[in-house]
Amino acid sequence: MHSLLSLILSCLLLAFSAGVKADVYSDVNRLVVSEQWAKAQTQAEQHLKSQPTDPQMRLLLSRIQDGLGQTAAAMQTLQALTQSFPELPEPHNNLAALLARQNRYAEALTELQAAVRARPDYATAQENLGDVYIAMAIEAYQNASKAPAAQPRAANKRLAAEHLLKASAP
Repeated sequence: MHSLLSLILSCLLLAFSAGVKADVYSDVNRLVVSEQWAKAQTQAEQHLKSQPTDPQMRLLLSRIQDGLGQTAAAMQTLQALTQSFPELPEPHNNLAALLARQNRYAEALTELQAAVRARPDYATAQENLGDVYIAMAIEAYQNASKAPAAQPRAANKRLAAEHLLKASAP
């Protein structure tokens, strides 16, 4: 009887702690969605004090840091996540998005390829990979247009690629 009671109490404690954990993520996510960045950061950092390796909260923290304009910190958080959990595609994808925003397409490409290797069916990373390839093509067409013997078709291709990229923007 004692072991049954102990088992029941353990299960209740486990269920309660899982519920509390889920609530922390829900709370932080709710704050992120409502762009209450400072509150979200406080809660995320508080959680990470007791669970510093939690990949889900670290991913949320990077989003918060980016929302606060702390792009370098967000990139560091994501870089550390990719090193701790290379099998997770999301940190690679999110790091690539920040790199692409800085026109660092070759680095973004590397991160997106890692995301796709980690999960080949990750549609967001696949789409972002296409966007990076288009951005790299635009750069190549721009460079071709500046060459001494530039052909008008390079400028036309650049315009078409820019139109395609803009059409896919949210």
